[in-house]
Amino acid sequence: MKIGYARVSTQDQKLSLQLDALKGAGCDRIYEEKASGAKADRPELMKLLEHVRQGDTVVIWKLDRLGRSLAHLVQLVSDLEKQGVGLISLNDPIDTTTAQGRLVFRIFASLAEFEREVIRERTNAGLASARRRGQTLGRKKGLSQEAENKSRIAESLYKEGKFTVQEIAKQIGISKPTLYTYLKHRGIVIG
Repeated sequence: MKIGYARVSTQDQKLSLQLDALKGAGCDRIYEEKASGAKADRPELMKLLEHVRQGDTVVIWKLDRLGRSLAHLVQLVSDLEKQGVGLISLNDPIDTTTAQGRLVFRIFASLAEFEREVIRERTNAGLASARRRGQTLGRKKGLSQEAENKSRIAESLYKEGKFTVQEIAKQIGISKPTLYTYLKHRGIVIG
């Protein structure tokens, strides 16, 4: 059985392109989802994974529609393979129902892993070099000029005692936790 999975990232986007392609590929059932790829909680994907059986093939429009990251995608494909379920990506040269498709997928996964490692090594080397030169790394301490100005206004309003914390935050256009951070930065004891 061919089972399709279509996903778009936002409610404004349309699934029609993917659905047409999945129907054209002969999918017997299609799971549709409107959720960010970065979200771990994708109920329709979970339903699909619970529904598939040995001999089924999951069909997707493109690899990025399925996995949150390459590591997640590799894990999903490995889990599907253990269950005897194949994966076909209509717009990528991936078809794990064939030996050649499995090889191509593993090569892609290996290249992506290699790229991540090279980036990590370069980043670590750059950080070490900066430390040796005595550079301070990370975000600068303190507040930006705009935040500094808002913290002064917050301090003034808070000291007046005429407004609640909620009202002050709303007037300045910041959240309550940010207001507390600003007041703490100004040395104000909250109580």
